[in-house]
Amino acid sequence: MAAAGVQDPLLGEITCGSLLKKLQEIWDEVGESDEERDRMLLQIEKECLDVYKRKVELAVKSRAELLQTLSDAKIELANLLSALGEKSFIGLPDTTSGTIKEQLESIAPALEQLWKQKEERIMEFSDVQSQIQQICGEIAGDLTMCEQAPAVDESNLSLKKLDEYQARLQDLQKEKSERLHKVLEFVSTVHDLCAVLGMDFFSTVTEVHPSLNDSSSVQSKSISNDTLSRLAKTVLALKEDKKQRLHKLQELAHQLIDLWNLMDTSEEERQLFDHVTCNMSASVEEVTVPGALAMDLIEQAEVEVERLDQLKASRMKEIAFKKQDELEEILACAHVEIDPEGAREKIMSLIESGNVEPAELLSDMDNQIANAKEEAFSRKDILDKVEKWMSACEEESWLEDYNRDDNRYNASRGAHLNLKRAEKARVLVNKIPALVDTLVAKTRAWEEDRGISFTYDGVPLLAMLDEYAMLRQEREEEKRRLRDQKKFHEQQNTEQETIFGSRPSPARSASTKKVVGPRANGSTNGTPRRLSMNSHQNGSRSINKDRRDSRLSAPANYVAMSKDDVVSHVSGTEPVPPSP
Repeated sequence: MAAAGVQDPLLGEITCGSLLKKLQEIWDEVGESDEERDRMLLQIEKECLDVYKRKVELAVKSRAELLQTLSDAKIELANLLSALGEKSFIGLPDTTSGTIKEQLESIAPALEQLWKQKEERIMEFSDVQSQIQQICGEIAGDLTMCEQAPAVDESNLSLKKLDEYQARLQDLQKEKSERLHKVLEFVSTVHDLCAVLGMDFFSTVTEVHPSLNDSSSVQSKSISNDTLSRLAKTVLALKEDKKQRLHKLQELAHQLIDLWNLMDTSEEERQLFDHVTCNMSASVEEVTVPGALAMDLIEQAEVEVERLDQLKASRMKEIAFKKQDELEEILACAHVEIDPEGAREKIMSLIESGNVEPAELLSDMDNQIANAKEEAFSRKDILDKVEKWMSACEEESWLEDYNRDDNRYNASRGAHLNLKRAEKARVLVNKIPALVDTLVAKTRAWEEDRGISFTYDGVPLLAMLDEYAMLRQEREEEKRRLRDQKKFHEQQNTEQETIFGSRPSPARSASTKKVVGPRANGSTNGTPRRLSMNSHQNGSRSINKDRRDSRLSAPANYVAMSKDDVVSHVSGTEPVPPSP
């Protein structure tokens, strides 16, 4: 201890040895006993031991703290690698060799770099999740979702997880684009429909969602399910409204045209409503002109129809008579007998009595016209054949006159034309029996189907055909009688020539001059019978009716006569001498 307490003269410092030497000097000077000196030295040693113990304890504690720090650092390093999804890290130190402080110093840069990488990864996750959350909020229609910061799971910040979020974000962005495209299509359709219907587009789409206004940017427009659903319903409602308005406008247009035609409205007045009548036959998709189906336009057409209706009521007599003329014309063309004077008197009495509404009267007359058209259509086929029959009878009558003309073979002007007509007439006349048979069959079928008699200008057609058949039979019998008479005369003349010799017969010359006599009265062989059943018809028929009556009564003889028949007919006018 004495050696330990010696003062180092070079350092000039106080050491334990110098202090102990100083203490011994003091004890010697004081005269302390050895026991006291040993006790005090023992106490000094004990106090020194306590100081070392405290230092050792502090050193142990510090080492434990360093080991814990190193362990925490290793755990944190492992957690960071796990969170980042990294199995290894470039520049990762060897934490199993070197002192504790060396190990801590080597792991610190790696931790710092991983922490920085983690923060960057968290920012990336937060950005992607924010976009996902925003688009989800837009689709759900809940914008409050975008106000809350997304919760990032820091335990899984791997690139794989980030790729999953980015893939989901791409899907949502694609869905957003598709939804936005649908919204813009709906908005465009609403715009077009509102233009055609004359409605305010901005108020219409604003009612669906305020963001659909054109003043808003495209990206800010709502794409939620509710917005798409309401847009779809709005489009359907507008299309239905358009369909109904077009139907209404077309009905008004038809009414206008009917009223115009009824009252002979001028073309100038009609042109004022071209915008109404131009869409009469248009489909819903074809009507695209702005304002074409506006309510004020429909109301304008309704007012005009109402005005024309009132005007029609004041002109009811004129309109009713016009419809009656149309009805009479249809029936006259169909050769149906009517009483025009009685019908007009009945119309006048109905109008003047006021017991019937003008619309009802016109509707009843329209029904009569429709029924008359149907009746005329059902009679058309038979009437066409009746016309052919009458035309053939006219040709038959002409052919008789032609055959009776002694100068028909002369080289006069137009003789060759008459010859050609005669050839055609003979062909046509030969077809008359077959035509009559067909006409009878069709007429009977028509009557059986409808249960009524088929009349031609009031005369039963079958009766006319029966009379024609009877006259034809009479003509055949007349022809046979004339032929027999001719043979008798020829035989008698032959006998006279044998007895008295051949000489001119004054009787034959006289008879030859009488060829034209019977025909001058419009009848041959004294048979002027024609379809006289038409004689009771009203004399106030139209020109067409008169023409048809003249055609019907034209053929005085229904049977064509050959050249020999004409000769026999002429011979038949001679008086028959008594047999000797």
